[in-house]
Amino acid sequence: MMLLDDLDKRILQHLQQDAALTNHALAALVHASPPTCLRRVNRLIKEGVIARQVAILAPEKIGPSLTAIVEITLDHQASERQLEFEKLVAQEAAVQQCYRVSPGPDFVLVIQVADMPAYHALAHRLFATQSNIRNVRSFFSILRSKFETQVELA
Repeated sequence: MMLLDDLDKRILQHLQQDAALTNHALAALVHASPPTCLRRVNRLIKEGVIARQVAILAPEKIGPSLTAIVEITLDHQASERQLEFEKLVAQEAAVQQCYRVSPGPDFVLVIQVADMPAYHALAHRLFATQSNIRNVRSFFSILRSKFETQVELA
């Protein structure tokens, strides 16, 4: 784990709100010189603190979409069987998030698809054809009242 000083935290806070800031604009916001700011950002990227810089889309603006939160329980929970499942879902673009959880189900997935037929096709591909899946429990979002990507910096 990398130790972050106050400047690192200010940089990260602003980049979490708007990663498209120019280096000069970011430097002004965090009260640092542009070369210092650029050096810090590059170090945060190199060290893996900044994992990716992406555009977050508004699903409702680009067409129909359905969000499913899915609980998965495996028949056999050996670590190699869990890794097999994780590799399977990693190949599926509609699976946005995959968490190993405890207690309760073994995994919780967040899935974004166009509609219910697309969900059924995905569920058949990922769940119905797999011999190690004991239970699938799906919840469908009717309203997304909050969605944040920021990590709180202590």
